Amino acid sequence: MNKYKRIVSFLLVLTLFSSCSKNWLDINVDPNTPSSTVASVQSRLAWIQHYYLYAQGTAGTRASFVTQQLTFVNGTASNSMIAGWNPLPGMSTTPYQFFFIGAGANFKDMEEKAKSENAYHYLGALHAIRAMGFMLMTDWYGEMPYTEALGSYITPKFDDGKVIFEGCLADIDKAIEYFNMAQPAATAPLSAGDSWNGGDVKKWLKMCYGLKARWLNNLSKKTSLYKPDEILTALNNAATSIGESTVVSHIDDKSDNIGDILFADPVKTSIVFNNAGMNTNTLVTKWYEDLLTNFDNKGVEDPRADKLLPWAEFGSPKKFVRSKGVDMKSNIRMNSGPIASSYNDKSVAIQSNGRSVAPHSWYINNANTARWGDTVYVSIKSSSVGYDSDVSDIYKWNDGTVAASGTFYSRPDAPTHLVAYPEMCFIKAEVLFNKGDKAGAFNAYKDGIKAHIDLMNAKLNTYGNVNVSKSPMDQTKIDNFLNKGIGTAGDITLAKIMMQKFIALSFSQQNWNDMRRYDFSNSVYPGWAVPYEYTVTAAAQTKIPIGKQFRRVRQVSHEINYNSDNLKASHPNALNDDIWSFPVWWDIKE
Repeated sequence: MNKYKRIVSFLLVLTLFSSCSKNWLDINVDPNTPSSTVASVQSRLAWIQHYYLYAQGTAGTRASFVTQQLTFVNGTASNSMIAGWNPLPGMSTTPYQFFFIGAGANFKDMEEKAKSENAYHYLGALHAIRAMGFMLMTDWYGEMPYTEALGSYITPKFDDGKVIFEGCLADIDKAIEYFNMAQPAATAPLSAGDSWNGGDVKKWLKMCYGLKARWLNNLSKKTSLYKPDEILTALNNAATSIGESTVVSHIDDKSDNIGDILFADPVKTSIVFNNAGMNTNTLVTKWYEDLLTNFDNKGVEDPRADKLLPWAEFGSPKKFVRSKGVDMKSNIRMNSGPIASSYNDKSVAIQSNGRSVAPHSWYINNANTARWGDTVYVSIKSSSVGYDSDVSDIYKWNDGTVAASGTFYSRPDAPTHLVAYPEMCFIKAEVLFNKGDKAGAFNAYKDGIKAHIDLMNAKLNTYGNVNVSKSPMDQTKIDNFLNKGIGTAGDITLAKIMMQKFIALSFSQQNWNDMRRYDFSNSVYPGWAVPYEYTVTAAAQTKIPIGKQFRRVRQVSHEINYNSDNLKASHPNALNDDIWSFPVWWDIKE
């Protein structure tokens, strides 16, 4: 890991000297003589935030295939295999790379510089991000190098999840301590480098307490360690309104063509766009669609359905039609589906696999007639002004027909709800429900739903009324759903709380954490089931044996190839094919 640190420190400094229109990514020093010593704390922080965010966003998107928010067109691509619970080793790499190589490699230099300048708020941000990163690593891989990571050790030892978990909590407490300190007036203000909260220390403190509540709640299987009252205390100090949330803004900028040092992806666009929204092969599932269209079987559609499910234009005259979700309980993916749609943009009919395709119409370019109905599935793709050099973020066929509207989280300028008030409400609802306080649980549950709708509308209102997907939610539909679609205090259940939390945390790693905590229970997540293809695929059952679940990600090839002795010592099954099915530390009941 020290080797990565030396290489990437240099690369990061080179990146810092690249032109960028965002003020927190600018640095006014000689670009011809870069060195790790010239990078200011404010310049380092912005890039550390970017690389951590990419690690988290990639993990969250890939976790969404595990939890069946998302699925993928048929094939052998990594995300398609994840969706079928038959994961490939490539699933492991990106979160590790972006955290250790992009962010972590710069922790030590930034910490030394911040200490020398008494930049206490930068130290607070650094401790918070370090805690977030290592918690993500242990959520993802289980055992990881931690106490010997990012130092001089070429082959660092692995620490168990408990050591990492406790270290992350200690880092969050240290971050809170630093944020409560007053910086000297001569020190660079946090606003000069903070791309998350704009230098608002109060928001950082709210974020830290929110993380603490999240992580303490993840200990629900640890009888001796799980302390509901401590979680509620943390929640009292976390965000209590959407305005106190940490929401990261992103932009679709025509000049955003620098790219980061690892993937050369645009740096200002949303991480979900970079991971899924820029491609045409990611689809939503029927289970996710059902959550949004008939929650609790009450027949009242969630107003968020139009914004979280993609749309496209069909027919003549053109009409917007909302995508259907792919039924992962069916055999569709064992029957070569779903297949991405094609489109005849010509003014004359064309021939495709023995049939005539009308002008300006959708079709499936495949001889398998069972697949010809796959045009009902619309990808979550958005276009972009910057990455695609398009005129807008709406993906269109050549004749101007909308091929995909994008969704709330998949657009290039979509916000990242990093640690937000809705999640705090659902944590509170879960804790109170399990304590037997159903009235309090229902109030927190309803507050969480309303807060997520309000948080989405805060962004949707900036678009105006572009189309059915890219427009604010109607207040009448909101009121109808809150009054008739979510139940009452008398019929509140843990399932309702957790499924509404799932919606509010779309594209989040935390959804996978929650499903693992509740053992993928059908009573907690009604209607959910392992994908059908897993049940008939021997290779998948080698990695996740029948009766077990998708519990972690296999360690990356870097550790397997260069640190195998320490990796082997970290877990009895570390190098076995079935490591995917072994729970991480907090997921083991005690």
